[in-house]
Amino acid sequence: MMHDTTAGYVENVKALVQQYESVRFSDVHGSVLHLIPTVPSLVLDIGAGTGRDAGALAALGHRVVAVEPVPVFRTKGAALHPSPLIEWVDDTLPHLECLTGRRECFDVVMLTAVWMHLDRSQRQQAMSRISALVRRGGVMIMSLRHGPAPAGRRMFEVSAGETIQLAQAEGWNLVLQLEHEGDLFGRPDVTWTRLGFSKQGGGKAV
Repeated sequence: MMHDTTAGYVENVKALVQQYESVRFSDVHGSVLHLIPTVPSLVLDIGAGTGRDAGALAALGHRVVAVEPVPVFRTKGAALHPSPLIEWVDDTLPHLECLTGRRECFDVVMLTAVWMHLDRSQRQQAMSRISALVRRGGVMIMSLRHGPAPAGRRMFEVSAGETIQLAQAEGWNLVLQLEHEGDLFGRPDVTWTRLGFSKQGGGKAV
């Protein structure tokens, strides 16, 4: 099932697979690795792409549910990073309908270069849905992309301030904020914000 948040990806899949796989998990996530549990945990990787991160997490002993709505990425990911610890799921934000009813409670949720594909209303819906899937004391790690959208891609401006506000309303505590990290692919007009949260409550803060 295709979704408007995936616009522009299928047409460029060969180049994107090469791009995503050209950098290591540790290079992408080095600044937030200390937030990931050292004991085997249940990780939700939303927008898993080619499985680079899922593969690295599985190699560390974590069980990973890799959510990816683009079929060719799921196929490539399963081939490039085969592991019995990775389950590929066809699902998408903001509703994550396929995960509804599974009654799984995740320890970690990762959203890498995902949030900018959602409009304001979808971001609010997505935060609520994600929060319902993570246990108390769990971790959410996000990267926010800033810069012009490539041709054909559906992207929106996102900010740390709005994202933090949405998260706090759902019971998350901000534990890490790194502004304007450089782009690993050398794009001078693209920067990133890194956010880390810990789940403090079971529902919305009052």
